Amino acid sequence: MSPQKMTREALPSGKCLCDYCSAKCCRYFALSIDRPSELKDFDFMRWYLLHDRATMFVDDENWYLLVHTTCKHLQPDNRCGIYHTRPEICREYSTDNCEFDDDTTYDKYFETAEQVVEYVEATLGASDWNNLRTPEPPLLPLLVN
Repeated sequence: MSPQKMTREALPSGKCLCDYCSAKCCRYFALSIDRPSELKDFDFMRWYLLHDRATMFVDDENWYLLVHTTCKHLQPDNRCGIYHTRPEICREYSTDNCEFDDDTTYDKYFETAEQVVEYVEATLGASDWNNLRTPEPPLLPLLVN
């Protein structure tokens, strides 16, 4: 039986939330992007997603590039190795609104370039987009005994 996950409400008095955390906030970064409006914008999204460990999401109508990469100063105990000299964005981040017990779902989530093509075809129509879809591979030969 696996141990029960700590919740914010069950945190013992005087304890730091970070002592029980998997450091989600140190394992990715998300950059806000302009809402795509032209095929060229969606083609950029395809390009982003052709890179390893990149995804994209939409939350409250805001579009983001999400890069799944661990901070090089994250220690094995999930603590910051440069805590006293950490960047300002880390200093401003608070456990009051951190992702400790948050299982976020997004309005839209893209993991592959093909999903972008499907989204464009479904929402904007397929005109001028078919030339960007990856061709289907040839069928495998039929083996007969």
